[in-house]
Amino acid sequence: MDQMISRTAGGLPGERSERHSIQSVDRAMTLLEAIAEAGGECTLTELSRRTQLNISTCHHLLSTLVQRGYVAKVPVRRSYALGARIHYLCNASLQVGLPARAAPFIERINERTGETVHLAVLQGDAMMKIAKRESRHAVRVDTGTLGKSDAPHATATGKAMLAWLPEDDMRRVLSNGLPRFTPKTITEWPALIEALRQVRRNGYAIDDEEYQPGVICIGAPIRDHNGAVVGAISASTPTMRAKDDHLALVREQVTAAVRALSSELGGLNAQSRAPAAAE
Repeated sequence: MDQMISRTAGGLPGERSERHSIQSVDRAMTLLEAIAEAGGECTLTELSRRTQLNISTCHHLLSTLVQRGYVAKVPVRRSYALGARIHYLCNASLQVGLPARAAPFIERINERTGETVHLAVLQGDAMMKIAKRESRHAVRVDTGTLGKSDAPHATATGKAMLAWLPEDDMRRVLSNGLPRFTPKTITEWPALIEALRQVRRNGYAIDDEEYQPGVICIGAPIRDHNGAVVGAISASTPTMRAKDDHLALVREQVTAAVRALSSELGGLNAQSRAPAAAE
C-alpha cells in the first residue's frame, strides 16, 4: 500500500490530539507504521516521503529503534525492516487472550481423554503455566499450581516450546541449568539437544516420568500467524493408565487441538520451522 502516514498524535490518522503527544515517540511510532504499511521493509528515502519527516530526523529515530531491536538494518538493500522485538510484542499481546482462545480446546482434550490438561507460555525468559483443567478420573496426577515453571527441560510443554527456539534463547530460558527431578530427567546438554530434535521430528514432546515419578505427559506447540511458537498444550496421565492405546489417544487429541488452535490464530503447521538449536 503506497500512502503517506499522518503525523498527528494519537490512535488514528486525523483523530489525534497534539496537546498530549510526545513528538519523538509519535514520530517513532509513525515510522514503524510506515515500515509495516510498506510490507515490512522500506528505504530511508521512501520512509521520509511516506512520513513527511526529513531524512535527518528519520535517520536519528531509526538509529534508536535499531538499537532497541524494533527495527533492523538491511545493508544489502540499504533499507530498514521491522525487528525481532516487534514479534516479541505481538506474541505478548496474543498471550493475553490465549487462555480464552485455548479454553474450548483444553476442554475437548479433557473430555475425550479424561486427563489433566495444561496451557503454558514463554514470558520473556520464563515458562509460565497459565491454565489447567483437572482430570475427570478418581485417580489423578498432582501437577502443581499455576505460575512459573522451574523445569522447562523436564516437562512436555517446556520441551514443546524449547524445541523451536534458537539455541541462545533456549540457553537463556535454561540459565539455571538442567536440574534433576527424577532418575529420568535429562541433565546433559547434548542429550537435551537430541531430545529436542526428536520433538521437532515428531511434532510433539513427551515427558516420560522426567518431572514426576509415575506421570507421563504429552505436549505440542501452539503457533501464531507468523509461525512462531506462542505456547503449548499438554495432557498428563499416571503410568497406571499409560497403555499404548490410551497414550495414542492422548497424543492424537493434544496434537489435533494445537493444530486447530494454531489454525485459528493463523499459525503454521507445528513442523514447518527449524530452530538453530535442533539443526
